[in-house]
Amino acid sequence: MHADRCICAAIPAIETRTRVVLVMHHRELKKTTNTGTLAQKALVNSAIVTWGHPEEAHDDTLLAVPPGRRGLVLSPAADALPLDAALAAADPRPVTLFVPDGSWRQAMKIPRRLPALADLPRVTLAAGAPTAYHLREEVRSFGLATIEAIARALGVLDGPAAQAALEAVFDAMVAATLATRGRAVPDA
Repeated sequence: MHADRCICAAIPAIETRTRVVLVMHHRELKKTTNTGTLAQKALVNSAIVTWGHPEEAHDDTLLAVPPGRRGLVLSPAADALPLDAALAAADPRPVTLFVPDGSWRQAMKIPRRLPALADLPRVTLAAGAPTAYHLREEVRSFGLATIEAIARALGVLDGPAAQAALEAVFDAMVAATLATRGRAVPDA
């Protein structure tokens, strides 16, 4: 992003009860299309765990669910449980939400490749509005940018204020990026 369009100074510190852990292949970390890193900058209670680096051993302890919390993996898998108010209310413990980041195919494989995530319940988002990520075309009509998926999950787990705050960061990033390309955000 051009320095004059950078939104870094405007990124709020969003406090959530849910801890968000982005899990991504090390090559995804530096991609300009990666919106998960933007979510991590805004969410105080978040972290990024990378894997697949040939020169670094993967440490599964970074994926451990701390005592007193429950772990969930956000997944596009067909057999994932719907992440809804009933699921959130069924267990009062705060959630550590693991978010596999990358393409659809990569996200599907991450829980199988990382043993610490393999046995955690997988959850999926309900169908909602189409993506607001106007920077690339989604392959699937229901596809979302990572930050959008996180925002919608936080809407269920932490409430609409957390979702709206993270979506505002995303909207600012999209608008700034489109402006560098000489385009405006399309009307909804």
